[in-house]
Amino acid sequence: MIVEVVGEVVMPKFLAGIIDNGVQTRDIGQIILMTVLMILTALLMMAGGVGGSYFGAKASVNFAADLRRDVYSKVQEFSFANIDRFSTGSLVTRLTNDVTQLQNFTNMLLRMALRAPGMLIGGLIMAILLRPSLALVLLVMLPLLLICMTLFIRKGFPLFNKMQEKIDALNSNVRESVTNARVIKSFVREDFEKKKFAHSNANLKQAGMNAMKVMIFLQPVMMFFMYTTTLLVVWFGGNTVIAGNMQLGDLTAFITYITQILISLMMVSMLFVMSSRAMASSRRIREVLDEKIDLNDDNAANKELQVSEGRVEFRHVDFRYYKNSEDKVLDDITFTIEPGQTVGIIGSTGCGKSTLVSMIPRLYDVDAGEVLVDGVNVKDYSLFHLREGVGMVLQKNVLFAGSVKENLLWGDENATDEMIQNAAAHAQADGFVKSFNKGYDYDLGQGGTNVSGGQKQRLCIARALLKKPKILILDDSTSAVDTATEARIREAFRTELKDSTKIIIAQRISSVMDADEIIVMNEGRITGIGHHEELLKSNKEYQEIYYSQMDKKEATA
Repeated sequence: MIVEVVGEVVMPKFLAGIIDNGVQTRDIGQIILMTVLMILTALLMMAGGVGGSYFGAKASVNFAADLRRDVYSKVQEFSFANIDRFSTGSLVTRLTNDVTQLQNFTNMLLRMALRAPGMLIGGLIMAILLRPSLALVLLVMLPLLLICMTLFIRKGFPLFNKMQEKIDALNSNVRESVTNARVIKSFVREDFEKKKFAHSNANLKQAGMNAMKVMIFLQPVMMFFMYTTTLLVVWFGGNTVIAGNMQLGDLTAFITYITQILISLMMVSMLFVMSSRAMASSRRIREVLDEKIDLNDDNAANKELQVSEGRVEFRHVDFRYYKNSEDKVLDDITFTIEPGQTVGIIGSTGCGKSTLVSMIPRLYDVDAGEVLVDGVNVKDYSLFHLREGVGMVLQKNVLFAGSVKENLLWGDENATDEMIQNAAAHAQADGFVKSFNKGYDYDLGQGGTNVSGGQKQRLCIARALLKKPKILILDDSTSAVDTATEARIREAFRTELKDSTKIIIAQRISSVMDADEIIVMNEGRITGIGHHEELLKSNKEYQEIYYSQMDKKEATA
């Protein structure tokens, strides 16, 4: 960059030398000498320009890669509560579009931050040395130009910020419609989704046009000031040359320096325009990086402790999703599960069953009370060791892009093919997996969209079995399989995970009837704990669930 700046400053002097000392005096030697110097300078400038562009591009690309990695790492640390503060589309935009904006700005900054000020300062010094009186033209025009630039930049920043928000909305719309394509088609809502996308797209287009108007008007304004200044210099300078007080070559050099000064200002203005968009992106990225993780293990007292037995205890646990809310999701929850027990949890929809089990691996933290595993508060474990000891098959079964084998290896990345097939067999998944054209190498696609709901559930159960956790939580994870298959899966739990604590959340009462204990919940509270026969005699909620389901079975029969 320094080589380029020096070249830009000395080039007009060489040109002035050719005109004044070569052309006007008819000195061919002087013309050749100046020409050779100009060619050598141009070659050096080219080398400097290529080097500056290469290293600027390299630095900006690496910066973007590091920033993207840091943002993604921070998102991976988010608790559920943190994730709830950002939409998925917004996080995707921040990781892609916003980081790209900062990459482009950094590249431009590295290339222009030295060159533009260098040309500006060098051009001003040379112009003043050549003709101080003529340089007064700049004293009038530059403040006007700077005022215009400031107004444009102040106008541009909020518009670019709004444009990024519209990109968020569009990304969220696209992600939702693509992910839920089957639902959209089954309800014949394609036209509705097209209209919704058209609305988001139109909003983004309008926001983009509003933001681009800043750049649309800025360049003509800059060109107007540049040509006006050049005309004034030619007018006053031309009269000075005619009067014999200035050489023609010096006037040519002076005009070139004025052009350089104005071009450098244009470069700075473009840099500021880009900075207004980059600042908007930077603010959005900082929101992610500065997000306070409300769930971590920084204060854990036993970070090296691992789950060894699987004993679970809740002591007077309260929880609210929103801390200022009066309504408790969980209210005074107290119970104990001994190692190796199978415990069922049943209750009406929305009574807090899934939230309750989420407390065990610390997906959420309690508001009051304690959750203990093996007699130790879960907050005193490291998150890694605690979650390593807990296996979860969630209500919403999630598979990832890749083969069946790659998905099952999430349970144990060192598992052999025999171990994988054994886990799949116990989850009643081996049969249908072998029917695929590539067997365990069959590609599931993004989210496992090319397998049925029941197949997806069984693969997720196989993944959990492969982990062999001390505590296994199944959150309504057999709802899409028939009762016979479910019975075989439960039998596998008794044999394969006989020493593990098993917590089964279910809507079907048949899924928990054989459990060692059943916990009945209603509106965030435990209304009963006991065996099937005990609860059927004494617990109103359990009776309602049981008889409603039995009546349905009889009606079906």
